[in-house]
Amino acid sequence: MQNKTSILIIYTGGTIGMIQDPKTGILKPLAFDNIYRYLPVLENFDYNFEFYTFDPLLDSSNMHPSFWVELATLIEKNYELFDGFVVLHGSDTMAYTASALSFMLENLNKPVIFTGSQLPIGKVRTDGRENLINSIEIAAAKVEDTPLVPEVAICFENKLFRGNRTTKLNAEHFNAFLSGSYPPLAEVGVYIRYHENLIMKPNFRKLKVHKILDEKIAILKLFPGIRENVVNSILNIKGLKAVILETFGAGNAPTVAWFLSALHAASQRGIIIFNVTQCKGGAVDIGKYETSAELGKLGVIGGSDITTESAVTKLMYLLGSGFPKEEVEQLLQTSLRGEITVG
Repeated sequence: MQNKTSILIIYTGGTIGMIQDPKTGILKPLAFDNIYRYLPVLENFDYNFEFYTFDPLLDSSNMHPSFWVELATLIEKNYELFDGFVVLHGSDTMAYTASALSFMLENLNKPVIFTGSQLPIGKVRTDGRENLINSIEIAAAKVEDTPLVPEVAICFENKLFRGNRTTKLNAEHFNAFLSGSYPPLAEVGVYIRYHENLIMKPNFRKLKVHKILDEKIAILKLFPGIRENVVNSILNIKGLKAVILETFGAGNAPTVAWFLSALHAASQRGIIIFNVTQCKGGAVDIGKYETSAELGKLGVIGGSDITTESAVTKLMYLLGSGFPKEEVEQLLQTSLRGEITVG
């Protein structure tokens, strides 16, 4: 007899795992021993479930790279024991964590599906039930004993997105996430419709987990009227190795002399400058307009259609891996986990 599909559900913290105390009205974490009380439908799945709850739980606003290492290590330890993983996570920084895990889990051949909710699972109208049920079914999905979605993804409001392509878009609506430059991997209706041509294929190589992340980066978001002292204060942070430059449109930035001089000086000091668009869709195209051509002359690296969340975590991963500056710059322009469109 074939073994049952096994799923590890990991609760890191966040709204989805909260219930309201009937006496005080205060939200408190759900003990997963009681999960079937709130989600009796889980008993209809012919799967083996195990649950792991981080202690202490972490509000997603307090998310930190050290926690990403803990999460990646947990998945590594249980990788051979389970067919898929569902990670319950606060929505505010979910896109960062999903992006980070996509880079840290090299040669991933099993689903790691992130989900959460806008309303606690104990609320009558919670979106958490649907999100969790969909995530479990996707994490368990196989074709000829091969996982259908062998990558890190986010399942929210009836859509499955590649994790490192997402951004949180809305704090109120159930459709909280956007993947502006890459279509959904799957859409949930009466059936789950998988877009298999968009999903990464398994490579069947041994999982390799990267646990060193270098946080010596900063984000410089441009805005009309940004002052010279603001730019210089960021570019001259002690120990800084890389800056994500959030530019306008297709990668455009001011052409005033002091701004270009500041970028040039930073580049000369060995700081990597990674040009990422502020737009929720579209891509950086250095040289398309005169206002971006100057950046290219200074050695600024174009980020194509990468999200800021993915840019942050990709840089941490690459810098932590100890690659020389030239190789980091080359890899930033290479699709490692499907995070950018190349060519």
